Amino acid sequence: MIAFHQRRDFFYGWVVVAATFAVTFVGFGSAYTFSAFIEALQRDLGASRGSISLVFSTAGFLYFCLGVISGPLADRFGARSLCFVGMALVGLGLALAGQARTIAEAYAAYGLGIGLGVGCAYVPALGAVQRWFVARRGLASGLAVSGIGFGTLIMPPLATWLISTLGWREAYLVLGGAAAAVGVGASLLLENDPGQRGLRPDGATDEPGIESSAAKEGVSVKDAIRTPRFLGMYVACLLSAVGVFVPFIHLVPFAVDHQIAPAVAVLLLSVIGVGSTAGRFCLGGLADRLGRDTFLVIMYAGIAASLAIWASSAESWALAAFALLFGLFYGGWVAVLPAVVADHFGRRNVGGIIGLLYTSVAIGTLIGPSLAGFIYDASNSYFPAIVISGGANAVAALVAFVTRGLPRHILHDDQMNCS
Repeated sequence: MIAFHQRRDFFYGWVVVAATFAVTFVGFGSAYTFSAFIEALQRDLGASRGSISLVFSTAGFLYFCLGVISGPLADRFGARSLCFVGMALVGLGLALAGQARTIAEAYAAYGLGIGLGVGCAYVPALGAVQRWFVARRGLASGLAVSGIGFGTLIMPPLATWLISTLGWREAYLVLGGAAAAVGVGASLLLENDPGQRGLRPDGATDEPGIESSAAKEGVSVKDAIRTPRFLGMYVACLLSAVGVFVPFIHLVPFAVDHQIAPAVAVLLLSVIGVGSTAGRFCLGGLADRLGRDTFLVIMYAGIAASLAIWASSAESWALAAFALLFGLFYGGWVAVLPAVVADHFGRRNVGGIIGLLYTSVAIGTLIGPSLAGFIYDASNSYFPAIVISGGANAVAALVAFVTRGLPRHILHDDQMNCS
């Protein structure tokens, strides 16, 4: 009886959420410091803005694309070991980036270190959270990935301070050590399934040592990707990703180009972090009540609308308003997407399905930020790139709206709250 009450009073699923929060904080917070290093990298490596932007795009492509491998591996072997390796690679990649002497070395160190590291950790950690929750899946996902928002809020200003205090090379070394320590420690707390503790999702009890039958529910990756519903989600994610990562790289240079001091400009990334954190904390639970499919459409439309504000902004207050709204909708999108996947295709192979879906985000991330940089190099303006980014998200909203009614797999997990 005592053990029963302990399980009810303390549900380990929230530890998994906290560990995933730390992993996403370290992984994406480290990645999103890149904008603070652009000026120094351009100067010391003698590269164009487009070439420098491609360093981040390469990392983004790898960490979203690698989920197609790390997701199924986590479904089979668990998330802990993959996240452990991934966080170690993030720390190593940052440390080696500080030693880069050429743009090629920057691609290898940052692109491969961050790309492979986050790729090993992100989808496995997200998949673990989905297995621990059903009724509160949107809330749990939102809290878990709010680490990305906090990372965006805290890490870029920290990187800027370290650069001004120590220099950019030493700053990368410090960030690498901190990322490895926090990320590896958090990875050790991950567990793949509540059945390992004699529990079912959301804290319902089960007989100790017996795997929950709900853990076995779900379609195969092969069956999932053959549905029109998955195709619609894939197209919408690809279109959105073309534009959604452009501000993380180019908002700071855009602001500096408009005579905003660099120390103030980098704070715009923190404003994105504030909005993103609010979106993940506040909107995840709202998605559970509103309907997660409908909520996803609203997020795409909101991203498009916020990018339209950026296209017409030049002063710091207007850019701050854009950053806050953009972060809110971006955060809501990231929070609800894994939950939507689990809603429609179940929990058994959720890591593999999320990983395959995120290859669309990988393609968009490879295209968007680097394309914006090369457009700037050619035209000395970000306006065409911002218009393309907003337009792509508007089309993504339309695709998501139209495909809500397409055939799909719906699994009736315990207390499932599908839209």
